[in-house]
Amino acid sequence: REFLKEFDGCFSRSEPRENLHRYMVGQFSQVERKSIEPIALQVEGGQVRSMQRFISDVVWDEPTILKKYHTMVGNDMGDAAGVLIFDETGCDKKGEDSAGVAKQYCGSLGKVENCQVGVFAAYASPQGYALLDTELFVPEKWFEESHKEKRMKCKFPEELTFKTKPQLAVEILKRVQKCDSLPFKYVVADSIYGVSPDFIGAIEQRIGLTYFVQAPSDTRCWL
Repeated sequence: REFLKEFDGCFSRSEPRENLHRYMVGQFSQVERKSIEPIALQVEGGQVRSMQRFISDVVWDEPTILKKYHTMVGNDMGDAAGVLIFDETGCDKKGEDSAGVAKQYCGSLGKVENCQVGVFAAYASPQGYALLDTELFVPEKWFEESHKEKRMKCKFPEELTFKTKPQLAVEILKRVQKCDSLPFKYVVADSIYGVSPDFIGAIEQRIGLTYFVQAPSDTRCWL
């Protein structure tokens, strides 16, 4: 509760604040399935419909939440030689209705499987490490006419367009830079990002950043 008090101002009413607390308690519990219904039935004061509304419909101030969180990370473990780490991971899915789900490479399973994939940013310094931000990767076929009904069901914003994983990483990088509360000097990523002009270009726009990125073994270069 002490931790979540930092974010009280990001919600307009007490009910979503309480549901956030219940949701977090459920995520840290021993419940096998971490979806809303099992959590609501497990935690004290939990109500299924109320918590479903909290996740699906309640409006919160996400930019302020991120800024507060980045500031907390900076206060606890900020370092002038901090490192931003970009990578993606997949979450195995059985159905076909979750936003962005598709047959694609799932890093956590090490093979192509039906899954959702997210692009993540983490922060590391001599004082510790923490996740910072994420973006859901939505495969290009989700923007085709064949998936129009699924987009509506998942409440996709009309302005949402296809973005590659490196392009999503650039959006996260810009948010971290905009918050301006987390010192870092280095950026690291694997070859998906290392061969992207969008990603490398965004880093090179900021003077003083050094990046270490993987490159495919067949990359040609000047010696």
